Amino acid sequence: MTFTKPFEATDPITAVRAFNRFYTRKLGVLDQHLGKSPFSLSEARVLYELAHRDDMAAKEIGIELGLDPGYLSRIVQNFDEKGLITRKPLPADRRQHQLSLTAKGRQTFAKLNQSSQSEVAAMLAELSSDDATRLTQAMATIETVLERRRSQPAAVMLRSHRVGDMGWVISRQGAAYAADYGWDISYEALVAEICAQFIKNYDAAREHCWIAEVDGEPVGSIFLVKATDEIAKLRLLQVEKKARGLGVGRALVEQCLQGARERGYSKMTLWTQSILVAARGIYKSAGFKLVKEEKHHSFGADLVGETWERDL
Repeated sequence: MTFTKPFEATDPITAVRAFNRFYTRKLGVLDQHLGKSPFSLSEARVLYELAHRDDMAAKEIGIELGLDPGYLSRIVQNFDEKGLITRKPLPADRRQHQLSLTAKGRQTFAKLNQSSQSEVAAMLAELSSDDATRLTQAMATIETVLERRRSQPAAVMLRSHRVGDMGWVISRQGAAYAADYGWDISYEALVAEICAQFIKNYDAAREHCWIAEVDGEPVGSIFLVKATDEIAKLRLLQVEKKARGLGVGRALVEQCLQGARERGYSKMTLWTQSILVAARGIYKSAGFKLVKEEKHHSFGADLVGETWERDL
């Protein structure tokens, strides 16, 4: 009797399913635990995320990995009991927690990672140099084809600011407005001033910054700051060019509005420029109304400043 190899199947669906069964069996990921470790595949993936991204919220990990909230909660509880992680409430929502690996957690991940490396190395050692190259090229082809055909747009994740984000905001704002509108370095100085004051006088109960990420990479930002006890100010909305069209700007503005309501403000205001057409469109669709215009010369350019407001 002759058996047909998975990749020789003529029906594409049968071929893909057969390959999936073959590949997962080959790597051993269907075992109860990953390799010789005490961790399941899902637990190992959570450890990997925590080892490579600082202070992630549990909710972010769940979305990133597509894990059921209840299942993720049990994993987090297990890690906490073993002393692998620390948990601290998010300032904006104390029901949510930021997770970080402890020293023991990092040592545990290092051992798990090394074990996985060794197992794959042993598998590749059985292949000739040419076969190893063919294998990795075929893997790259699968990844490229499936990513290109992905029907859903990249998921946009909004998270709270953390150490290092202010530097990114200053750099990207300065570079983006210089490239798009020819503004000089005085605009970057203004952004640096705003960011410095935000951190220096930060009041978590009344202010916040959100960073938008796509596939773990920062692509946008927005700030909620206090103008008066009743009025909040929206500042420094920015979206990277490569992320435009994904709804990042609208998501950031809606989050800022919601954050202002939760903090007890009754009105929100913002200052922008007439040439920032895309941003103005987002503000208008979010319910803001133009209440004031003023010509000025700033950042090396003649501009028309605009004040927009809306009730909350």
